[in-house]
Amino acid sequence: MAEAQARQKYSCPACGAEAVWNPAKQALVCAYCSAVSPATLELKPGSPDVIVEHDLVTALRGVPDSSRGWQAKKTSVRCQSCQAISVFDENRVGQRCDFCGSSSLVPYDQIKESFRPESLLPIKVTEAAVREKIREWYGTRWFAPGKLGTKAMTDQVKGIYIPYWTFDARVFAHWEAESGYFYYVTEEIRDAQGNRQTVRVQKIRWEHSAGDLEHFFDDEMVCASKGVDPDLIPKLQWPTKELVPYDAGFLAGWIVERYQLDLVAAAERSRAIMASKLQSLCDAKVPGDTHRNLEIQPDWSGQTFKHILVPIWLLTYHYAGRKFQVLVDGYRGQIAGTHPRSFWKIFFLVLAILLLLGLILYFTES
Repeated sequence: MAEAQARQKYSCPACGAEAVWNPAKQALVCAYCSAVSPATLELKPGSPDVIVEHDLVTALRGVPDSSRGWQAKKTSVRCQSCQAISVFDENRVGQRCDFCGSSSLVPYDQIKESFRPESLLPIKVTEAAVREKIREWYGTRWFAPGKLGTKAMTDQVKGIYIPYWTFDARVFAHWEAESGYFYYVTEEIRDAQGNRQTVRVQKIRWEHSAGDLEHFFDDEMVCASKGVDPDLIPKLQWPTKELVPYDAGFLAGWIVERYQLDLVAAAERSRAIMASKLQSLCDAKVPGDTHRNLEIQPDWSGQTFKHILVPIWLLTYHYAGRKFQVLVDGYRGQIAGTHPRSFWKIFFLVLAILLLLGLILYFTES
């Protein structure tokens, strides 16, 4: 298996300080003298020679130690508030949790090194662009308090890589069901006054039906983050076909969240997701106007997985004693977030609607 070999340290060629990944220049840049490092990183998306799909059954029996670790010295801490595990460069000292802002950080010592990601989406969207995007997003939140923009502090936005598992599987399914076909008959009934009336009544003719379905599930994603609001994650879509081979240089100077949903739990979740989609696919195959008693016999094969990292810009803020988060996709700039709602804005909107309805009713009766 070919692997991207990352350097253990990226030093500035001019002053010797540590170079970090710069999303604006898409290169390793010294934070002190701004010199661009000559180190080259693989930026070709989806290289099949490097990004490998691992056999799931084999991996569940035991991940080899050669596939663990970050290929560079890292420090891990766990937040005692939100339980997120952050991984950052060894010489950095974590003061507050980058996910919830808590100062309750404790060293995290794992029994084994974490499974190393083999591919990622490098961070491309700059911090300046993210701040402007969040300000624009605030402006479109109609029910947000008017002073939200000043209270939420966009200068506290942080760039983080969060973990995902992706799963592939091929399924051949045999299904059987009872297909229902509508037909109509004319019947006589008596109304409440005892008068006879002729009505058209819908009936269903049931017939046995069966068939086969073959489908390939490609890159079903399961988020393994614990620090990010799980309701916001599905609102960001990631182009997995644009992944590049993992190189520790992409993470230089950036925080990484260690996965807290392990491979076994993630595989179970992905199977549940695939099974639900398979149910919908078979539903659509059953002929007739309706159906019942659908039974599916799936045969799964070619189950593979990979561990990837995707970049987000995260803003966590507190307003009126409550915590809110805004996420910006660090690769393409999609945005999703939560925000407080103004009681008075909602109150006056409801009042205006009731007043309008009252006026309509008044003029109608007049």
